[in-house]
Amino acid sequence: MEPKWLLVTLTIPRGNPPFTGKHAVVVPAGFAFTNLLVGAVVVASLYLAREILIPIVLAVLLTFVLSPLVTLLQRWRCPRTVAILFAVTFALAVILSLGGMVATQVNQLAGELPQYQATLREKAQKLREMIGGPGILQNATVLLNDLGHELDKPDRPADVRELAPSATPIPVEIHQPIPGVYQRLVTVVSPLVSPLATTGVVLLFTIFFLFQREDLRNRFVRVAGAHDIDRTTVALNDAGSRLQRLFATQLALNAGFGIIIGTGLALIGVPNAPLWGLLAMILRFVPYIGALLSALLPLALAAAVGSWSMVLATLLLFLVVEPIIGQIIEPLVYGQSSGLSPVAVVVSAAFWTWLWGPLGLLVSTPLTICLVVLSRHVERLKFIDIMLGDEPPLTPQQMIYQRMLADDPVEASELATRTLKKMPLLRYYDDVLVGALRLAESDMARGRLDGKRLENILDCVREVVDDLAGRDDPEPMPDMPARNARSSKVVRLPDRDAAGVAVILPGRSKLDAAAVAIVADVLRRQGLVVRPSENITPELTDLSDADVVCVCHLSPFNPSLMRYTARRLARTAETARLLMISLGSPNDETQAAEASLDNITSLHMLVERVKRLDPPPAQAAP
Repeated sequence: MEPKWLLVTLTIPRGNPPFTGKHAVVVPAGFAFTNLLVGAVVVASLYLAREILIPIVLAVLLTFVLSPLVTLLQRWRCPRTVAILFAVTFALAVILSLGGMVATQVNQLAGELPQYQATLREKAQKLREMIGGPGILQNATVLLNDLGHELDKPDRPADVRELAPSATPIPVEIHQPIPGVYQRLVTVVSPLVSPLATTGVVLLFTIFFLFQREDLRNRFVRVAGAHDIDRTTVALNDAGSRLQRLFATQLALNAGFGIIIGTGLALIGVPNAPLWGLLAMILRFVPYIGALLSALLPLALAAAVGSWSMVLATLLLFLVVEPIIGQIIEPLVYGQSSGLSPVAVVVSAAFWTWLWGPLGLLVSTPLTICLVVLSRHVERLKFIDIMLGDEPPLTPQQMIYQRMLADDPVEASELATRTLKKMPLLRYYDDVLVGALRLAESDMARGRLDGKRLENILDCVREVVDDLAGRDDPEPMPDMPARNARSSKVVRLPDRDAAGVAVILPGRSKLDAAAVAIVADVLRRQGLVVRPSENITPELTDLSDADVVCVCHLSPFNPSLMRYTARRLARTAETARLLMISLGSPNDETQAAEASLDNITSLHMLVERVKRLDPPPAQAAP
């Protein structure tokens, strides 16, 4: 059905400079409601069909895990059927072995629980005696409870006497019949029917998916569109590689975490250490809180069987091992394997747990990875990649430009400080700060910036430059001496003993004044005596002792404007070297040659040009 379109006419008052007159905006009416309805239907379908979808999803994930093993066996000349059956049998053997170990440890723990309960009660009593008797708040609570009970009693007449019981009550006991063999078998087997059935269905689907892996892949490519095989293949390879790396690294790290925890608990003396190590490995698949949850039961058991030093040693074991693996080893091993932001991991875990329960928590990260990879290759789902992906939502230029518009120089300076840890100062000025000013110039050309915002941008750039002016660049500029030695190695122009004087003029735009502040700091670091000017008119600036005159523009290179500016400057600064700096345009040597001017399009080029300045044309030898 063709979507309906709604014509919305927005009337903008003519007093607003950037927008005047009437602007018609065409908005697709019903699209937002349709998308919301489709999303609600999808979520409801996932919830209602969870009994069918959960085994299929687990089978797909297990297929990704076992596919490398099947491929490896096939490379060793093993028949496909044998390789698949061996891989599934190996996975089933591992699951049953772990289940058997868990059952053995749980039975042993169940037999010792009464002893642990008595020990915990005794320790709680000793702790109460160490702390002291009931406090004031506890006494007050008891008093208020007694008073409440008294007030809740019903009123009785004074002449009513309590009737004595006529006879002693006869106790009555109800006994259940002794269960037979069949009832005992049903009691034991009934809780295991659902997990065993789910496991069987998952293994059956896994075997089918492994046998039909190539056929299912081709069908998915056909559904996605045979005319766009390249994009579909890239998406499938991206999702498969990310999931395989994620599963492999998670399994290896969590297994190592469980082994370390189990071994450490055994050395400390905590009972059933293998059970707690296995539990730590399984719970660590839960994002962020799994390791903390796995520490609760070992801590309680250490308090039940040992002294407080055992509890402290158990706590220190988790507090030391988890940060080392989570904060040091995982970032080095994972890299870009997941492609999810930390917020996406938490949100996806909460969503899938709410939808599918504990199994949803287990598969939340893989499902979200598949969704993010799909959104990267489908234009209409691009917003999912922006919200959940690990790529920065804004470029460095966009981030600092947004802070300029918000008049937030503090955060802009913090962004600059963080960025300078990855690149030298000159590159930051050239790529990031000037790039942000190019965005501002583009918006100003479209009439989107008023005078207040232009002032905010100018003030923000000046504060950022002033903040960076007092810092040493860890990576010096090309051919530039260190800052502490700059006083003895200043730039001296030909036929002069003192340092050169550079006067920096803005072009015609207010944003050109921001470029003046950046160029002034760059030339100051080169040892020049810098005199930035705010006058757009050259005649209002003292150029009598200037060796270099720089004119800064953020607009594209305009030869006519450059020649006009050069003629005006020639009347007031005849002996100075004129440098035209066009930071808003790519380098165009042809236009610069036609204008017979030094056209500089980057700060790096400016530094190189200043280092090899020739005598001014008026002083050059004939």
